[in-house]
Amino acid sequence: MERMNFVSYVLIDRFLFVIFLLFCIVLTIDSYAGLNNKTNILFILTDDQASWAFGASGDPNANTPNMDKLAKKGAIFRNAFTTTPVCSPSRVSIMTSRYASEYGIFDFIVSPTHSSLTYDPTYNAGLDPESVTFAEVLQKAGYKTGLVGKWHLGDWTANGEKKYHPTNHGFDYFMGLTGGGVSPVDPELELEGELKKLKGFTTDILADYAIKFIKENADDNFLLCLNTRAPHTKWLPVSESDWAPFENMDPILPNPGYPDLDTEKTKRRMLEYLASTKGMDRNLGHVINALEELGLLENTVIIFFSDHGYNMGHNGIEHKGNGKWITKTKPYHTENIKRGYRPNLYDNSLKVPAFIYWEGVVKPGTVIENTVSSLDLYPTIVEIAGVEQPYHKEHIVRGRSLLPLIKGENVSNWDNNFYSEYSMINYATAFLRSYRNQDWKLVRDFMDPGRDELYHIALDPEENINLINHSGEEIQEVVDFLHQKIIEQMKCINDPLLDEVQVNREYYKQTK
Repeated sequence: MERMNFVSYVLIDRFLFVIFLLFCIVLTIDSYAGLNNKTNILFILTDDQASWAFGASGDPNANTPNMDKLAKKGAIFRNAFTTTPVCSPSRVSIMTSRYASEYGIFDFIVSPTHSSLTYDPTYNAGLDPESVTFAEVLQKAGYKTGLVGKWHLGDWTANGEKKYHPTNHGFDYFMGLTGGGVSPVDPELELEGELKKLKGFTTDILADYAIKFIKENADDNFLLCLNTRAPHTKWLPVSESDWAPFENMDPILPNPGYPDLDTEKTKRRMLEYLASTKGMDRNLGHVINALEELGLLENTVIIFFSDHGYNMGHNGIEHKGNGKWITKTKPYHTENIKRGYRPNLYDNSLKVPAFIYWEGVVKPGTVIENTVSSLDLYPTIVEIAGVEQPYHKEHIVRGRSLLPLIKGENVSNWDNNFYSEYSMINYATAFLRSYRNQDWKLVRDFMDPGRDELYHIALDPEENINLINHSGEEIQEVVDFLHQKIIEQMKCINDPLLDEVQVNREYYKQTK
């Protein structure tokens, strides 16, 4: 009997050991699965896409079925802004959650081969490698990181060193263009570290390589930034299918009665612009289909944003922050502004289409009216990845995560005020700073106070009536209040313009 009990004890002990061993194995497997079960992130950044060039915005001309479908299954942001309405500075704020002026990038970065501007490799050459991008944060957390498309935050230095290249800013893989523009067909793009001439429509080529990256990293957690070239000029040629919806369209213009508007030119350019946007949207559909076929869509967050907005006849101009008059006659040049240009911080230059799709987290059909900005993308992406915000004494993250908004949490204390900046130094000189609340918007040009603007946007959202010279006491109180907000923000970010033009209370008194 004692021997039987001993054998029983031994068998039970071994049985319990085997159970314990199996339990440990299961925990280990779960642990490894957890490491490879983070959320994939597809960040789509379009180029020059206006908030109105998006069917779900309600615009009657736009044709973007894939964007619309995805946005309606997620959360749409109705008041999304970029900090600076030109390419390079806006991309600084997106990648770093800081204002571009904090890195000395004031206007678009000039390519060494740019034909009409002088390239100075010591000035405004690229994003400081000491910056901390969200790609670097995710790369260190184990994500496979890729950028396909437009970078426009620098590349090489005068001695040929690739100091500002995307692969020095957290991307394992890069394919596309480091500069500001490329042909819409048969482009020259960087591939495998070399510039190569590729055949086909640029928008198709970039989508194909985005899909290739997704397939090659389907078994890992990935961050893919698909930075489209469209709808940046030049817009044509496009494919026949992308042109078809616009071939016989008579587009509805936003400001058809604007004095001296070149209506024929505006309509023609509107159609070309929208056809380019259509091509980008068609390829978005291809990328989404690839995610579905690979079974990745349910574990992939899709964030959609544009680097800045665009004008097409709005307020008599086309283009973005470095706008151009699209009237039949052009105002004469001034001391600082070349004839034909209209530097601006109009909402149509600053507002962008934006949405987030996240299956099982974001309730389909969510519409968010709160003001958000390009600064908010960095902390949002980092939080989605489940990574702690890195502490860096030289890198203050100025944005805020959008997760409380998209999850429907209580955000009653959300600050809906918005500050923007643009120091235009290419083609013209204008030092613009703006502060906007839900009722009013003040724009200061510290180079030329005669170009200051005040709009009562609660009643005049199209910014048609400049009230800056209104003599009413209430109006001047608004100007005073918003001016101080601008100065406070400039001091907060240590704006170099403060020292350069000695902006202070005395300046304001002199301009009243």
